[in-house]
Amino acid sequence: MSELVRRASQQLTELVRGELRLAQAEMKEKGKRYGKGGGLFGGAGIVGFLMLQALVATAIAALAVPLPVWAAALIVTAVLGVIAAVMALGGRKQVSRAAPPAPERTIENVKADVAEIKESAHR
Repeated sequence: MSELVRRASQQLTELVRGELRLAQAEMKEKGKRYGKGGGLFGGAGIVGFLMLQALVATAIAALAVPLPVWAAALIVTAVLGVIAAVMALGGRKQVSRAAPPAPERTIENVKADVAEIKESAHR
């Protein structure tokens, strides 16, 4: 009987170790894939940024047909400035809504829970 228990214990240990090795190999493979995916997303972001720069140059070139180049560039710059200002104001508004960076409702709930526990302890 003791031999059976020893073998079962040994086999269980080997099984757990094998499963851990399998999990480690699987996570290593997934980590590589996440790394490659992140690199591709980064590359896509850079190429997308370059595309937007080319689009701005195209807009300037298109406006330069009826206008002088400097006027076309000034118009595109002003439009981009207005877009940036609107986005900055929207971002500022969202950040001010999030302040302070503490989970206020959770803190209030914890305080209420502590008060309830203290009251129950005094009974």
